[in-house]
This record gives sequence, structure tokens and C-alpha cells, in this order.
Amino acid sequence: MFMMPPPAVRTRFSDWPLAVKSILGFWLFYALTVVLRALLAPNALNAISDKLINIGLGIAITFFIYLAIAGIGQAQNIRRKTVIAAIASVVAAMAMAGGLSLFEGKISSKEEFRYQAREGFVVIEKNNKITIERNAQEPLVLTMPRMSEMGFRKRIRWIADSAIVWLFMFMAWSAFYIATQAHAEAMGVQRRLADAESAAQAAQVRALRYQVNPHFLFNTLNSLSSLVMTGRTDRAETMLLALSTFFRTSLSLDPSADVSLAEEIDLQRLYLDIEKARFPDRLTVEIDVPPELQHARMPALLLQPIVENAIKYGVSKSRKAVLIRIDARHLDNHRMVVEVSNRLKNGGKDDIPAATHEGTGVGLANVCQRLEARFGGHASCRFGPMSGGGFKVSLTMPVEMNARD
Repeated sequence: MFMMPPPAVRTRFSDWPLAVKSILGFWLFYALTVVLRALLAPNALNAISDKLINIGLGIAITFFIYLAIAGIGQAQNIRRKTVIAAIASVVAAMAMAGGLSLFEGKISSKEEFRYQAREGFVVIEKNNKITIERNAQEPLVLTMPRMSEMGFRKRIRWIADSAIVWLFMFMAWSAFYIATQAHAEAMGVQRRLADAESAAQAAQVRALRYQVNPHFLFNTLNSLSSLVMTGRTDRAETMLLALSTFFRTSLSLDPSADVSLAEEIDLQRLYLDIEKARFPDRLTVEIDVPPELQHARMPALLLQPIVENAIKYGVSKSRKAVLIRIDARHLDNHRMVVEVSNRLKNGGKDDIPAATHEGTGVGLANVCQRLEARFGGHASCRFGPMSGGGFKVSLTMPVEMNARD
């Protein structure tokens, strides 16, 4: 089986390098502010070492915020990601405050605060002890209660007050990360639009090559000549009308615009009507498109190379009747699949060659490239031999309608 590799799809945690760099950069900036503050004190190294636990715990909790945004909100829009980020930041702030409360009393702070009171006393604060040095008197030492010694309501209030401070820190990182994602998505949309326009223009050139292919024109004109010479002028006139309509319609299409599925199917009907005149006894066509998908949008001339391949490698290489079928159906998550297949009308597995590899592969490669350029990772292109004989191409894409539809 010859299969086109699936297009590159953005996975759930594919942006982890950016997340890691932004998290480390964010907390490095916090560490720099701590250093600048500590330089104002005589015991700068002690002040810095006391904040290491804050930095380590903050990095770990910020990473969990990223996991929440990327894991839960990966397939959501920016607004919903923002809501998820806000909720995660609140939870993270409470976890940060609660975690620091657990470490309180287990790690001795080396930072010391010393200042002169208006009454002339020297006040020294270190850990949970406050020492008041008085002239000609013994120092007065006050031991503040530890977190574990406070009542439940006071502990909750302390954690809530601390959580409010940390909340702004985590929301600042979340805002930066969401803004970065929004910018990346906007750039991705612009890039896909540019790629879609370029691919559409290239596809029109390729489609023109298919349509004015000398072999195709020779066979068509030869069939017309045979019909005229045998007196079947009605069929010759029908074929000539279909040929002119096909060329006029295909050449007038805007290569950068979408068409409805119904319009694309109508164009393929014209092409197949021409081929029916060449193979009146060997070509049977079945088309099944549900009414609700008639107005679904897709790139113009997307099916043309597929249908031509179905004729070229199916009907023209078989002496038996061949059935070409085009059908569309709904999938979940507002998607649809359009399939083109060819097989022997009366069954059989080995009479139609699975001949995609016999050609250059330009036609199917063009289809898959245009589909990816138009819809990105939301579309897929699959093709290969069928188990019961014949060949099938399946195009999966989002269902997009006009505003009026």
C-alpha cells in the first residue's frame, strides 16, 4: 500500500521548550529582583539563600500551570485557555502559599533585619524571634508563634494573604504564555493563508496541465470523430458541449477561492461525462453527497487530479466495467470525509492495478499539499489499495459553510 505520510500536527505539549525557557526566565527575573534588594542589606548572601526555596517551589508550580493549559486547553480557543490559565493560577497561588507554610519552621532563615526604634531601642528580627536591645538593660527577646502554633482561622488568613501576592506572579507568567500562543497562532494562520494562496496558484497551473493534456485532448477528439463518423451526432454534440462547459468552468475558477462541494462535484460530473463517451461500456459513475454537505467549502479543483487518476489507472487499463464512486459523509467534531474510489463493477480484486506508484505521484501530492495548506493539521489525506480490490483516496477536512448557509 502506498500512503502519503500524515501532515505535521501540533501535539499537546509540542511547545514545551518555549514553556521551559519562559518559566526559567520568569523566575530568573524574580531572582534578580531578590539580588538587587539583597544588595541593599549588609547580609546579601543570606537574603538570597533564604529565597531559594521560593524560587524552586515557584518553578515547579508554574510548570504545573503549563501542564494544565497545554493539557486541558490544547484544543480550545484563546478565550477558554485564558479561563483555564486564570483558574490554574489561583490554584497555584494557594499551593505556593500552603507549601511555604509547611516549610515554615523547618528551614532556618539566615536573613536578619536590624533597625533603630524612635525610643532609642535597637530591634533585631531573625526567624520568628524579635530581640529588643535596651541601654543598660538585658535584651528583651520575643518569640513569635510559628504557623503550626496558630489557630486554624489565622493560618488560613495567612495563607490567603500570601496567596494574593503569589497570584499576581503566576498570572503574569500565564498572561505571557497565552500572549505568546496567540501570537504563534496568528502567525500560523497568516503562514497557512500564504501557503494556501501559493499552493492554489501552483495547483491551477497543474490543473491546466491536466486539462489541456495532449493525451486527454487526443482521446477526446478521437472519440468525437468516431461518434460523428458512425452517425451518432447526438452523443457527439453532448460530448462536445460537456467538453466546452468543462474547460470554461475550470478556467474561470479563482485559484485562491473555495467552492462548495456541490460545485466541485458538478465539475467532476462534466469531466466524467466526457470520459463516458470514450468508455461507454466500461465506465459507471456513482455519486453520493448528503444534502447537508452540499454547501461545505473546499479548495477548487481539489478532486480533479484524483478523478483523472481513477480514469487513467482504472478504466483505461481494464477491459472490464469499472465503477468510479464519489461520496461524502459527516464525521464527528464538524468534519467530513470525501472519498473517490475505483473498482471492478462486478467485483474482482486483481484486475485493476493499484497504480498510484506507476505515475509520477504529482497529482495526489498536489491534493495533499493543498489540503494541508488550507486546513493545516485539521485535515488529512489518505490513499491506497482497497482490500476488496481497486483504489481509494480519502480526504478529511473541517465542515465550513458560507455565512448565508
